[in-house]
Amino acid sequence: MTTTRLARLLSLAAVLGTMACSSAPSRFYTLDATAADAGGRALRRAILVGPVSVPATVDRPELVVQIAPNQVEVDEFNRWAGPLGDAVARVVAANLTTLLGTPDVASAPLASFAPDYRVTIDVQRFESRPGDAVHFDAVWLVKPTAGGRVRSGRTTTSEPLGGKDYAAIAAAHSRALGTLSADIAAAIRTADASGPAPEHTDR
Repeated sequence: MTTTRLARLLSLAAVLGTMACSSAPSRFYTLDATAADAGGRALRRAILVGPVSVPATVDRPELVVQIAPNQVEVDEFNRWAGPLGDAVARVVAANLTTLLGTPDVASAPLASFAPDYRVTIDVQRFESRPGDAVHFDAVWLVKPTAGGRVRSGRTTTSEPLGGKDYAAIAAAHSRALGTLSADIAAAIRTADASGPAPEHTDR
């Protein structure tokens, strides 16, 4: 076999390999609300969730997984269905709707009402370890818009995976956001009990 023919065959093999990789189907994942109605007193308050910041290492369409100390892998074919920060805000808003018994909860900038409370979240750890667990850490603020004490907190939690696939990672992060939402809901109830905002009416 001549050198020229060998080079052509190698080039063809590379092209075919690239086509095979590019034809692999992408899978898309969402974060979902997990809160259940705890049966507490409903709060007629309007709440705006956002902005939410997430670490730059995971703020991308592809899922980023930790495969070793100081080493991550970006999976081109397993992706979030939308921006991660937006998904966190949306899920927390949905959880707060259930936990506080109020329909007037939205993620910024989608609110069509003047909020009584604003919630900001800074996610500092959003780590996924395939076959093991996810680790989540966030600091947050609850600010009454009518004035009053700003309440802050930190939620740190780990959730074991219920399976070995990427769907299990998304589900575990959803449960972690449920823990975050419960902490924020408790802070809002405490703020409302100590210095209630004016009664919210539908606008």
